[in-house]
Amino acid sequence: MTVLFEVAGHVATITLNRPEKLNAFNEKMTREIAEIWQRVRDDDDIHVAVLRAAGDRAFCTGIDMGEGPWWTGKSVWNQEDPGVLLGPKQHRVWKPVVAAVHGMAAGGAMYFLNEADIVICAEDATFFDPHANSGMVSALEPVGMLRRGVPLGDVLRWALAGNEERITAATALRLGLVTEVVPRDELWPAARALAEEIASRRPEAIQGTVRAIWESLDEPPSLAQRHGLAYTQLGNQGRGTMPRGERRERRLR
Repeated sequence: MTVLFEVAGHVATITLNRPEKLNAFNEKMTREIAEIWQRVRDDDDIHVAVLRAAGDRAFCTGIDMGEGPWWTGKSVWNQEDPGVLLGPKQHRVWKPVVAAVHGMAAGGAMYFLNEADIVICAEDATFFDPHANSGMVSALEPVGMLRRGVPLGDVLRWALAGNEERITAATALRLGLVTEVVPRDELWPAARALAEEIASRRPEAIQGTVRAIWESLDEPPSLAQRHGLAYTQLGNQGRGTMPRGERRERRLR
C-alpha cells in the first residue's frame, strides 16, 4: 500500500508510504488517497484525521517524475490535474485534518497542505518548489497557498526561486504556512494530541465550523455572513455549550 490508514479513538491516521521515493505521488497513491478521503468523509466514527508521512527525509516531493504523468492519453478537453484528488476539501471532507510535516515538502506536496485545516511541522521541515528548475509552470500549488493567506511576495518567491531557496520551518511559521514548530521526535505525538483534543468535541459543531470557514473563502463577505448564520442555526439547534477540554500550549519557535 502506498498509503497506510488506521482509526483509533475517533482519529484517523493517514500515512504516505513511499519513503523510498520520498513519498512522491503516482497514480496508485492518488487513487488510494482519494478513496481514503471518501472514507473519512462518510465514516461517522471518524471525527478528525492526521496526515503524516513515512521515512526520514521527506513528507512529499510532489509527483513521481520517474513514472511521469498518467493522464496525458486522454483528450485534452477531458484532462484534469490529478493533484486535486489529493486534497480533502475536493472530496467535501469537513472533518478537521491535521498535517504533520517533516523533511522536504516540495511542489505537489502543497496539494495536501493547502487543504489541511491545521499544519504543524518539525524543525527540519523545508518547503520549496522544483517546477522552475524543470522549466514547468507552477500554478495550482501557489494559488492554493495564496488562498491559505500566505503573502503574495512570498508565494512568488517560493514558486520562482526553485530548488535553490527553501522556506525553513521558522519562516513557514512566520508566513502562516504552519501554526506550530516542534522537535522532530515530538511531531507525531503533537499532531495526535491536537487531533484527539479536537475529536473530543461534538462532531456536528466541529464539521459545521470547518465547512463555514472554508466556504467563506469563495464568497463575498455578506454571503459568507448569511451562510455562517445558517450553519450556526442548523448545527446548534437544541445544543448548549460543551465542557472545555484541557488547554494545550502552542509552541512557537
